[in-house]
Amino acid sequence: MDALGVGIGWRSEIDITVERLPGVDFVEVVAENLNPDRLPESVVLLRERGLPVLPHAVSLSVGGAQPVDMKRVEHLARLADVLDAPVASDHVCFVRAGGLDSGHLMPVPRTREALDVLVANVKTVQANLDVPFALENIAALLEWPDVELTEAQFLGELTERTDCLLLVDVANMYANARNLNQDPVKLLDELPLERVAYVHVAGGEEHNGVYHDTHTHPVLPEVLDLLAELVKRTKPPGVLLERDGDYPSDADLAAELQAIRERL
Repeated sequence: MDALGVGIGWRSEIDITVERLPGVDFVEVVAENLNPDRLPESVVLLRERGLPVLPHAVSLSVGGAQPVDMKRVEHLARLADVLDAPVASDHVCFVRAGGLDSGHLMPVPRTREALDVLVANVKTVQANLDVPFALENIAALLEWPDVELTEAQFLGELTERTDCLLLVDVANMYANARNLNQDPVKLLDELPLERVAYVHVAGGEEHNGVYHDTHTHPVLPEVLDLLAELVKRTKPPGVLLERDGDYPSDADLAAELQAIRERL
């Protein structure tokens, strides 16, 4: 991956903010929210300025037992093409099963059988994309029973068998450390960090003893510390701040971007 720098998630609610924030090197858009035939004026403006715009999908459900929905794959491919994006992405998760949509990113059981299904679906997506495909580790509130692989082994074998990239979310690692008693530093030690496409950073909050990766709260220092741990091991091509609601002032967003730069 070429260097991306420091970026922020583009959202229609903060389009003008994103346009005028200092030091934004690239942006990421939620693929399902954009029509490739009628891009928002703000996104067009950012592209004209030369900023990379990366499509990030949330509905491919590559970890699901059902074959991927080709219309969703084609939408992502078309958007990546229109944006001239260097990479497209989704999550190591499933969102649909048995005709129902969870409305949430659900963790994949870390079994050999589930990995085989994931690999097959990822290869289907890749065969229809003209750009590299990256998969993001998600925050989970539960562990499936009968785990056969650690998360590092699972993601490592996924990258080996598909040649996909990793979108490493350090905020999700922190959430899993809090909720599932996982060791995020050990995970960073064991992940194939040479496969990192870029990194996500986001905020969250604890409710009743459970930490929620909300994307609506400030980034915690502990999450930035995890970013610093990752940077000790590899220089990521880019780091992106995610914010999906309760948007703060431009100054607060600029300060969070600056905090990311300092960790880099």
